[in-house]
Amino acid sequence: MRYLIGVDDTDNSKSSGTAARVRRLAEWLQADRLADPYGITRHQLYAHKGISYTGHNTSVCLSLEAENVEAVWETARDFLALEAERKAHTGLSLSRWDSVSRDVMEFGRRAKTEAVSLEEAEAAALRSRVRLVPVHGEGTGMIGALAAIGLHREGNDGRFAWLPGLPELQGRHPIREILDNTRIDRVCAADGTELPVDTVVELGEGTWPLLRDGQATLLVEEKKHGWYALDKEQVKSLSD
Repeated sequence: MRYLIGVDDTDNSKSSGTAARVRRLAEWLQADRLADPYGITRHQLYAHKGISYTGHNTSVCLSLEAENVEAVWETARDFLALEAERKAHTGLSLSRWDSVSRDVMEFGRRAKTEAVSLEEAEAAALRSRVRLVPVHGEGTGMIGALAAIGLHREGNDGRFAWLPGLPELQGRHPIREILDNTRIDRVCAADGTELPVDTVVELGEGTWPLLRDGQATLLVEEKKHGWYALDKEQVKSLSD
């Protein structure tokens, strides 16, 4: 069964970010044969001087397949309790894929454009029967954790911070090979046109697919010598 795990506020200005920690969590769950990770998305939330956040006010969502959700939940809590910075206000959320409600999706959309409260997050989670808990501190990261689940499930926000198979695939590859060896669902030109699978694409050291229409979508552009994945700055301009 497919689940979504939302995490926010695990770091400080000198430590590795939340996406890096959640990637280690995904690898831990996979190594223990508790889950099959699909990928991690990064979501930009409302950045305002009245909101406390470390760098950019982003939260992340891990999508995975699992049978024993209780073991996944307990492992995620234990991992974050151990790995998150002690002075952070870490929040953790979990929902079954097909149980994410319109209420939670709307909460995610609001969190991108306005300051939402911890009380609102807890109320939305309770109405939707989504698990939502503090791990460290005041647990204000629960706001971003819930928002990440809603935004990922709605399927048109953010970019992938990690996809299985993608970091190992660099250089020039036919799209067919990219699809066969990663969790990327489609490769499209910047205007959204899906390219034939025999098209050869150049992948750099860093490749950041977007989450669009519920799919991991790699955007590419045609240059003089072929097709190239959009660079990080281009992707950021489309996803933040």
